[in-house]
Amino acid sequence: MTDQQSPEEPGRVIDLSVEVPGTPEEVWDTIATGPGITSWFVPHRVEERQGGAVRMDFGPGFGEEGAEVAVWEPPHRLVMQSPGERGLAYEWLVEARDGGTCVVRLVNTGFGPGEDWDADFDGMSAGWRIFLDHLRLQRIHFPGRRARAVIPTAMTAGPADAAFQRLSAELGAPAGAQVGDRFTTSGDGVPPLGGTVLQVDRTPATVATFLLLDTPAPGTAFLSAEGAGEHAAVSTYLYLYGDAADALDDVWTPFLQERFPAPVAAPEG
Repeated sequence: MTDQQSPEEPGRVIDLSVEVPGTPEEVWDTIATGPGITSWFVPHRVEERQGGAVRMDFGPGFGEEGAEVAVWEPPHRLVMQSPGERGLAYEWLVEARDGGTCVVRLVNTGFGPGEDWDADFDGMSAGWRIFLDHLRLQRIHFPGRRARAVIPTAMTAGPADAAFQRLSAELGAPAGAQVGDRFTTSGDGVPPLGGTVLQVDRTPATVATFLLLDTPAPGTAFLSAEGAGEHAAVSTYLYLYGDAADALDDVWTPFLQERFPAPVAAPEG
């Protein structure tokens, strides 16, 4: 790992692994290149070399973040280091297994001590589990293909289970869909979305339903609510292939903003 720029809390490390289909070279392309990362996480631009610049786009309201490629050792080890006093490091390790699969391990470090870091650590611990599950599904269903990522997110009252119920109601879809069920949105003003439920994840802080899409285009998606406290983030993350994906930012972001308007701060005094 690289030296951290923030005082790290001992033991406060996110260390997760997922097994995915593919050779180390194929998996490296998915976790270390801009188009590859965009197809399962958020839109990325990566200069593929040590010292190269990284740009991550987290969507409207969240903006872009930067990082640097601190270690570039294809096809087995990548470290991205974020700048600043709250800079975090993201180490990716790829190890081949028998049977044509690889284990992808993420070690996310640099979290400081104290309450200021609690939300970052808890939120990213939950979020990375969702994204790594989606990485596995992308490698299973669309290996080597490049998706168009549409990643609208809005805030609402928590906790996650109640927030997911509200998201499902706004989509006109059942909140309790199970693996193998058909999932289809419905209702006035609701963007069309249809597919088959691949996986359902539930923890005290997160609910996520993963879909294999056929409408409005082939692809994958996950619908999620994240947050164990007073507030939760609801998301409709879509990863689509083909020309039908091009204009969907203009559909989904306004939809979520309308149905989940930003909370109004109480006046002081």
